[in-house]
Amino acid sequence: MKMKNGEIADIFYQIADFLEMGDGDNFRIYAYRKAAAALNSLEEDIEALYCRDGVEGLEKISGIGKSTALLIKEYLEKGEIGYYRALKKKTPVDLAKMVRIEGVGPKTVKILYRELGVKNIKDLKKAARESKIAGLFNFGKKKEQKILEGIKFLEGNKEVFLLKDVLFEARIIEKKIRAFSETKKANIAGSLRRGKEIVHDLDFLIASQKSDKTIKELLSLPGITRTLGKGKTKVSVKTQKGFNIDFRIVKPESYGSALQYFTGSKEHNIQLRKKAIKKGLKINEYGVFEKKKKIGGRTEDETYGLLGIKKAIPPEMREGAGEIEAALSGRLPGIVELKDIKGDFHCHTNWSGGKNTIEEMAREAKKLGYKYIGIADHTKFLKIENGLDEKELERQGREIAGLNAKIRNFKILQGCEANIMKDGSLDISDCALKKLDFVIAGVHSHFKMNKEEMTERMIKAIKNPLVDIIAHPLGRILEKRRGYQIDFEKILKIARETKTILEINACPRRLDLNDSRIRRAKEEKVKMAIDSDAHHEKNLKFMEFGVFQARRGWAEKKDILNCEERPFFPKRSKDLQLNPKGC
Repeated sequence: MKMKNGEIADIFYQIADFLEMGDGDNFRIYAYRKAAAALNSLEEDIEALYCRDGVEGLEKISGIGKSTALLIKEYLEKGEIGYYRALKKKTPVDLAKMVRIEGVGPKTVKILYRELGVKNIKDLKKAARESKIAGLFNFGKKKEQKILEGIKFLEGNKEVFLLKDVLFEARIIEKKIRAFSETKKANIAGSLRRGKEIVHDLDFLIASQKSDKTIKELLSLPGITRTLGKGKTKVSVKTQKGFNIDFRIVKPESYGSALQYFTGSKEHNIQLRKKAIKKGLKINEYGVFEKKKKIGGRTEDETYGLLGIKKAIPPEMREGAGEIEAALSGRLPGIVELKDIKGDFHCHTNWSGGKNTIEEMAREAKKLGYKYIGIADHTKFLKIENGLDEKELERQGREIAGLNAKIRNFKILQGCEANIMKDGSLDISDCALKKLDFVIAGVHSHFKMNKEEMTERMIKAIKNPLVDIIAHPLGRILEKRRGYQIDFEKILKIARETKTILEINACPRRLDLNDSRIRRAKEEKVKMAIDSDAHHEKNLKFMEFGVFQARRGWAEKKDILNCEERPFFPKRSKDLQLNPKGC
């Protein structure tokens, strides 16, 4: 399993935080964060790459420089990085966990350590409860209360993992089990199969007549550190990456009903069983029964079919939110699939904050089968991302025009991710925006405005005739920040009236909009776009996480702008013509 990439990335992020805490050089801080992002985006196992190509191979990775390559080498050969160990020894604080609290950054940790001796979350919680933080310069009661709220939020998310953190490993495990299982039947189940944005543990279901042999094979899988429990048809383990896995083994003739049962959700299963009882049936993980006689359960389609549902309900929709009634009455929508996506509008390049050139991003998008890509680099307010000003956008436009003449059967659209300022205006001139193919606008500052002010701020941006898409509309960061306070219903109303598109941001730490808001947008006929928010060519594959989210929100192809072969932005006067075939 690909383990070392994430481990080293975490260390580089912490080195950057320690440097920021000590007022380090901004260039070095950025270099470590850039290297961390590159490692998280890398699909190949960094250890395998190093064994094959050495330090020279590491330096060829976009975002990895000579010094960070040597630190990677040190970690792979010695299991630690001396420089990181020295930083921790100099300032013995649990920086990695403390900066996960909303409103607590490296500089805040520095002050708290220096003034109050706070080393960890336990110390921080005690200091806040004793009102010691409020008296510090530039803190106050409000900041102290926010820290307590942030700790409470973090404590409520113990032992959880982002969808991205487990999906890759889970698919490898699934493939390995299928390889040794005599039936070749094994599936991810539980919340991961339903595409939940946060996963507590993993569930796998295996069809086998030989449970003893299967359990022995399961315990030999790489990455497993210890056994938590074992029975005749079940084994629970803990992995090197820290998550728990439950493996369940069932007879092939019960596989469909067991897969349905262990996929969940609990609410969906309860409602399904009530429907079964009304039909004089009983359904459980062993099958579907009529008067104690088993009448089915080999496949999910068969299991649902015996209850009057023609085809198995997609796992992402199984949340007990009306999907069973919709399926029984033939009203269940045909939800969007990854293969339906024709392009990606929210992509960053090395013009501002990204790692790859426009051409590299475009060619990678074309490899994925896309028809177009939207380049949406940050504008000038975001100095930390080297945001573009009007002249730089113009120069970028000329580069894009040249590439469009060069790359056949593909279209590069020029947009930008403009910043919605505190008063709802944008940080770039109308003159520059009018020249673009589309405009994305997003909030990147002043997150803690009250509900009324933040709603009006966003509505002003939505009403702007030059704004086509609102980026990450809720402003949340999973496990870190809840998001802005907004009146979403009011925002939906104005978006519908102005034909403004709302983004489903597929970045695994955002997944914003969430599923319930996607469903509301669909109900109100507000168009959405699923965007990767890619800062590296490999991040384009984040699209899958956004599709998971859209499916959980019951979105169909017709609801998603980038399912269109030729994207049409309703606020624009005409269709964006793509390069005809063979040009």
